[in-house]
Amino acid sequence: MTSGKALAADVAFVESALGQVLAGVRAGGSASHRSIAEYLMRNPMRGTALKIEEMAEGCKVSTATISRFARDIGFASYGSMRSALAETMHTAMQPVEKLRNSITQRKGAVAPGDACLESARVNLAATRGALTQQELDAVARKITRARTVYVLGMGLSSTYAAMLAMHLQPFCQHVVVMAGAGGTGVAAGHLVHMGRGDVLVTFSFPRYAADVMRLAQLARNRGTGVVAITDTPSAPMAGMADHVLYASSAHMVLSSSGVAAVAVIEALVVSLMVSNKANLKKAAHLTEVISGYLVNGEA
Repeated sequence: MTSGKALAADVAFVESALGQVLAGVRAGGSASHRSIAEYLMRNPMRGTALKIEEMAEGCKVSTATISRFARDIGFASYGSMRSALAETMHTAMQPVEKLRNSITQRKGAVAPGDACLESARVNLAATRGALTQQELDAVARKITRARTVYVLGMGLSSTYAAMLAMHLQPFCQHVVVMAGAGGTGVAAGHLVHMGRGDVLVTFSFPRYAADVMRLAQLARNRGTGVVAITDTPSAPMAGMADHVLYASSAHMVLSSSGVAAVAVIEALVVSLMVSNKANLKKAAHLTEVISGYLVNGEA
């Protein structure tokens, strides 16, 4: 599966009946069963084509364990499970194909700028299909209740972290951008202050920064809640977070697109702003305070 198709299809798979069964096994199964469930959730499309020997090799278990796993989750055989996997993925891919065809079916060559803008539209549409107000509200509540909100992104994702922090400052008691000019060293220094009652919001997009995962795991070990904003359910941060907001980042040239990431930031901030009367009052007061510094006093 290409990155452009990954978000909506992967999310649809995770939310399917089979995806939910696999998620349950990944959360509470035996070590070998967890390994298989994790592999299938990260590689659903690949799993539809693998022979049982190839699946066993990829999961580092025996073929007998693969067969037992299939029976334990309700299938007569590995072949039956693979057929169900293929059917689930076919259903998940249908709406994504319709979006992608809007580009490929155009007549003649598409100018790079037009292709880029069309890709942005597809990313936004896929993100809209994967994002629920319920999940946005849950993350907004978690942030509102936090003692300190830490935001973390490396490389290009550091700009998303800074943007979110700027939006959150009027509504949160304390907001900390973890990775400043000192990079990982500065971010690691903040860990000594993190604990229960705090929230870490991470941004992780291709190319994924390994330090983000390491720091997030250390934060979790200290009892800090973790929210991930990333591109697909198979992304490294997806399995490490209490809440995940998905933003499609496919791009034909760049390593990732940030259009949907910015949209998710805005959707989250707006959800937080209107979540209670106190925040609405803060927004109104902020408008009054800054209006004197703007052109014609327009806020």
